[in-house]
Amino acid sequence: MVASTLFTLAWVTATVLAGPVPEPIAEPLSLPPLIPKIPGVTEPLNGLIPALPVLQAPTPPLDSPSFKGSDIKPKKIGYFWTGAGDNEHADFLATYSLDDDTFGEFIWLTDVPTSGNSPHHLGVSKDGKTLVGGGLLSLLKTQDTAYYFDVSNPYRPKFKKSNRALLSAITDEIRAKPEGGFFITYMGSAVGTSPGRLVETDSNYNIIAEHPKDVASTLNILGEQFNPHGLSIDWENNIILTSDFVVPLSILKPTLGKVSANTLRLWNLEKRSIISTITIPNGGGIQDVKFIPGNSESAALATAVHLGQVWIIYPFRKDSKGKQGVAELLYDLGPKARDTVAIYTDLTEDGKFIYLTLTTANHIAALDISDLNNVKRLDDPDEVQPTIGPHYIKVTPDQKHIVVTDYFVQTGDIGIVNTPADFKALYIDINDDGSLHFNRTIDFTTPYANRGGSKPHSSVVFDLTDSSNPIYY
Repeated sequence: MVASTLFTLAWVTATVLAGPVPEPIAEPLSLPPLIPKIPGVTEPLNGLIPALPVLQAPTPPLDSPSFKGSDIKPKKIGYFWTGAGDNEHADFLATYSLDDDTFGEFIWLTDVPTSGNSPHHLGVSKDGKTLVGGGLLSLLKTQDTAYYFDVSNPYRPKFKKSNRALLSAITDEIRAKPEGGFFITYMGSAVGTSPGRLVETDSNYNIIAEHPKDVASTLNILGEQFNPHGLSIDWENNIILTSDFVVPLSILKPTLGKVSANTLRLWNLEKRSIISTITIPNGGGIQDVKFIPGNSESAALATAVHLGQVWIIYPFRKDSKGKQGVAELLYDLGPKARDTVAIYTDLTEDGKFIYLTLTTANHIAALDISDLNNVKRLDDPDEVQPTIGPHYIKVTPDQKHIVVTDYFVQTGDIGIVNTPADFKALYIDINDDGSLHFNRTIDFTTPYANRGGSKPHSSVVFDLTDSSNPIYY
């Protein structure tokens, strides 16, 4: 009966919220926890209140264990947006050294004021002074969905603020705006259904819009599943690509099964409006899309999870009916890449190599794409690699390594997506030919045993080697 009521509420709310988008809210929407923290009273509730279907008890986090930081000041720093393993302690940003001589040394931990967010993607502002981490499942506890950190002192991050959107939730990919602020894909509606939104903040990280807003684009996202996960922006050519993954509510119990999408949206950046919908037939979740640096046609690469394939998107080509935006199969990653739940990517800044995490295949693939007519695979798909559940991946600013976090999503008893993981951060060398050499790891289990372990989902890397030209990615 409770489950039926929740689904009815979700349907009604989604229907209401799917109407024309209102004017941007003047101030960020940020609400205190529904259950305030009362010492000695609220702590036991975390263990007493059973898991509910879809919604969870909005309890405050348990008091955080003490920790001992480090005063080292490495030139290369890794920030990891991490969930407490027990979902009861606060989620946090962990700061580590990536320098050779102090690699993996813990520097600092920065809590957010909530728990159970299922920390997802992490991004950095253009000036390198602010990080933002999204909460995949924050809405289940009616919490804020975006958490901002002040990293003006890169060795002592401070929690800055949090907020939430009005029409959308399920925070995913993040891209910094040159003038300050972010674009962020929110994969679901405010109750986790379709349509989601492309959220925009100003330079003070207040939400100023949930796109699209124009009538034609709104009709587009109401007419076909719109659950944007991937996000890539070509600033010079005035276009955005978002890729549709899954209806978030469909991975939570009770469910009739995961509802995956087969589409991308091509946007006009200046107008924040949708130009067209691009379809990858039977794609089964288009999780990621990224423009190829330096490509003369502004081509992008997208991953089709069900198919285990990489498709190339030509945003300025037109199909046989004159519609702008064409998708073509570029490379089939083979049978072991099919239905691996997630395929996420990153490219080197010269546009020559792409690296792909195949989550449930426990594999990281590498492709030489310097000649798009003759793509070469650089890894052995049959090799057993030292990784379990790889997902988020970033090429380091010096282009010499990739950072991979071995954790995707574990919904536990309330959902149907629970991917295996070893909860490590991998620091993998990139060889001269673009192939990979597995080298070092950072363990996120033992050091956080007093939080029930931890689940590192994503990372940002700072390279301060050249103090006159620091690089943040």
